[in-house]
Amino acid sequence: MSQRYGPGTALLIVDVQNDFTDPAGSLYVAGGEQIIAGINAEIAAAVAAGSPVFYSQDWHPHETPHFVTGGGIWPPHCVGDTPGAQFHPDLIVKGEVIRKGVDGSDGYSAFSVRDPASGRRAATVLGERLAQLGVSRVVVVGLAGDYCVQESALDARLRGLKVLLPLDLTRFVNLRPGDDERAVARLRDAGVLVG
Repeated sequence: MSQRYGPGTALLIVDVQNDFTDPAGSLYVAGGEQIIAGINAEIAAAVAAGSPVFYSQDWHPHETPHFVTGGGIWPPHCVGDTPGAQFHPDLIVKGEVIRKGVDGSDGYSAFSVRDPASGRRAATVLGERLAQLGVSRVVVVGLAGDYCVQESALDARLRGLKVLLPLDLTRFVNLRPGDDERAVARLRDAGVLVG
């Protein structure tokens, strides 16, 4: 694992939050809590090798078109300043946090948000931060593999970054059966090293 990190590589931890990792969370991802120890080991390896660590965090308003209550597909989740939006208490947080969905936009990717009405995309600060640090490769872990992890990894590829996605450090929503397999195929087609 330590060989994954060093100059030019960053670790991106996607949405390891209570609403996704707690079986009582509003949008629990089955097995989400099982990956935290492995992610913490990745964090330790990255920090020891001098690689920067970034965290994405869903941080939605109470009402947004992203939620089923506003016309979207998801139950209300990760509402800012609620327990569900907080990182899982066992997760080690040693790096910059990138909040997404703050203004009601769809925040699937840690690199960009999308206006749910117009579809227009806007960049988060993550791409700029990685460029400032000379990062050319990212390791992407977290939740969920068929949504925010996938979109973050694909966005990283669009920015010309090499991407490693260890499958043992993500879990999938599988809103439709086979979403996990389709996501992995899409990632591999985009040049993501899925391992």
